[in-house]
Amino acid sequence: MPMTNAEAHQIAREKGVSGPFYLLVKLVVGLVFRLLCGFTVHGKEHVPKKGPIVIVPNHKSFWDPFFVALVLRRPVHFMGKAEYAEGRFAKAFLALGYFPVRRGESDAEALETARAILARGDALALFPEGTRVRGESLGSPKRGAARLAIEAGAPLVPATITGTEKRRWPLPRKVTLTFGEPVSVADLEATPEAAAEAIGRAWPQVSEEYTRWQNRPGAIAATAAAVGLGAWALHRRRR
Repeated sequence: MPMTNAEAHQIAREKGVSGPFYLLVKLVVGLVFRLLCGFTVHGKEHVPKKGPIVIVPNHKSFWDPFFVALVLRRPVHFMGKAEYAEGRFAKAFLALGYFPVRRGESDAEALETARAILARGDALALFPEGTRVRGESLGSPKRGAARLAIEAGAPLVPATITGTEKRRWPLPRKVTLTFGEPVSVADLEATPEAAAEAIGRAWPQVSEEYTRWQNRPGAIAATAAAVGLGAWALHRRRR
């Protein structure tokens, strides 16, 4: 029988990840990812090893949550499309830290589940941009993740993910995750203004690291080569 949205939330709130299953899948998927695409991580020491935290990464690809979960020892919980809770793999997804959210609307059930996860001292990863952002830029961060962090007294941990937007079918290639300095919210009240202030402290670490990645020598050379090739092709066409 298909699982209902309410049942999925109840499991996520009361049980969370399944330890042995989570570790097994993480080991197998991590091995496959390292062999087929490779990834590196920096700043992992910035991620608290215990207590509630809200990780706020940028979002470029379907694969982003997998890489965040793979590089950290502690389990990480994520929101995902509500439709996943109705599929045949719903229980497996829930055991791996997923919980449903209805996109395009204010989902009170998803927010309550996020609060329950933080209340028991677990890690929650939320993408402040709200959706995957195509192209070479980042989106504008929303303040919902920071509001939840303030309510739970959980530090915000910035995370920059690079490389997942560049595919070597079907997986990304040369992925790098960089965790920034945690942003304390202990001195803030759960107001829209305070949430905007908190995400305003965390997000510059993400955008600055992403800009550094874009400006690395190899990327500049590749861009210059692409521009040169385009100019040459245009010149040939005009001749």
